[in-house]
Amino acid sequence: MYIERKIESQLKYLAAHFPVVVVSGARQTGKTTLVKETFGSRENVTYVTLDYPRIRNLAKNDPELFLQQYQTPVIIDEIQYAPELLVYIKIQVDENRKPGQYYLTGSQMFRMMKNVSESLAGRVGLLSLFGFSRSEVYAKPEVPFLPSNTHIEKSKETVITVFDRIFRGSMPQLVVDPELSPEAYFNAYMQTYIERDIRDLLELKNESKFLKFVSCAAARTGQELNLSDIGRDVGIDSKTADNWMSILINSGIVCLIQAFSGNTIKRIIKRPKLYFMDTGLACYLSLWNDPRVLERSAMAGAMFETYVVSEIIKQYANAGLDIRSRLTYYRDNNGKEIDLIIERNGRLFPVEIKKSADPGKTAIRNFSVMESLSDNIGTGAVICLSSQQYPLDANKIVIPIGML
Repeated sequence: MYIERKIESQLKYLAAHFPVVVVSGARQTGKTTLVKETFGSRENVTYVTLDYPRIRNLAKNDPELFLQQYQTPVIIDEIQYAPELLVYIKIQVDENRKPGQYYLTGSQMFRMMKNVSESLAGRVGLLSLFGFSRSEVYAKPEVPFLPSNTHIEKSKETVITVFDRIFRGSMPQLVVDPELSPEAYFNAYMQTYIERDIRDLLELKNESKFLKFVSCAAARTGQELNLSDIGRDVGIDSKTADNWMSILINSGIVCLIQAFSGNTIKRIIKRPKLYFMDTGLACYLSLWNDPRVLERSAMAGAMFETYVVSEIIKQYANAGLDIRSRLTYYRDNNGKEIDLIIERNGRLFPVEIKKSADPGKTAIRNFSVMESLSDNIGTGAVICLSSQQYPLDANKIVIPIGML
């Protein structure tokens, strides 16, 4: 069963304007399926995967001959296994700049993107693919979230249905196969991730220590990133902790939301916040095995926030938008915090995220700091478990999670 991906339109747009398109993302998010469903049905499109050792060896050892074997347009899967191809792809597209010649997919973004940026600058369109968004699962229209763009409708989501989805996560296989248990899936997922992505890169001598590092990070999802604390818990130095975190970021496992910066505001905390991009994986790694127990735990709020933020990130990524210049958070040394600040066309939209059906005006008590950040403030919002949208005051609204 193929569930239509919202990023398809952006993929087709880039293919119409660039000779090379790269779709990157974490393992098993559906990159290959997306590209094959979008372009593979065309009679003249060839598909080849570098998963096969013989094909991979040819691509690495004689990339020019490899490219001669496959007429464009061609889909090359797992391109990170043969970065040697990229220089020769550059030569090919420089001779013929026709759009839509090469569609490349890969999961080792930390290795691949460096080679892509060096070899194909100005010739490549880039997309990042994550697990399914809520809109994809429920077949709803999707636009990048803004508080001012929501429309009033009653939400059928309950705390039970939301935490069921948080617990299972958004990986395509878990979505389409409801009988597959998250524990069985993520156990195999982490084994594959370490064996195929991590072992060669890090030359791991102690896989259990890396797994402990990832688990400690998962237990801190929705919190400010403190690598010193994580490193101390795992028993590794700060340099190793920083290196391992960069691997998690660049392999699409986690995302960092940077702190809002303002040169005139000295009290702002500068550490980024850490979010796992799949809540199911975060639950598995932090040893939650029941959504009802999770919902009643001290970690429920952080998981709910992670779920909301990851959904917003997916919406922006599916539209081909870079979140780095659009999503931040605010926290100062007086303890005032705003979970998310969305910047659009110079206007700032504050967002609070609450695991509550009736958050009340206390949820927006810190929005007053926005006046010191900008004189162009948009509609503020509280995303929560309410069943319907309603105003808190003239410029702040409650938005049900079901409307994301």
